Amino acid sequence: MSNPQSVTIGPLDNPHDRGLPASKVPRYLQRAGLVLFLAGVVFASGYALTEHWRRATLILGISLIWLTVLRMTCDSRVLGVFSVRSRRFDALFTLLIGGTMTFLAASVDALGS
Repeated sequence: MSNPQSVTIGPLDNPHDRGLPASKVPRYLQRAGLVLFLAGVVFASGYALTEHWRRATLILGISLIWLTVLRMTCDSRVLGVFSVRSRRFDALFTLLIGGTMTFLAASVDALGS
């Protein structure tokens, strides 16, 4: 016998966000923000493959800071695998890693490059 109050959880639903209200941001803007994040990761990968590691680190750090904004404003269903834990934990983690990467990329001496 099933519980009438039970909620079915889909494969992209984050169980940590079960009680959160839906985002006020329209779904198309949420997806556009996700595409922007993924474009940043692709550009950072391109720079890394061409051995421009400072630029790659800077762009990846900025992309992770952008992911922090997305995690705080978008639904878990839109973010999919980028919503791992609770919103607060994911946002703190991506902000810390992205901020550290951005700081390190900006503070390392360019050595003439």
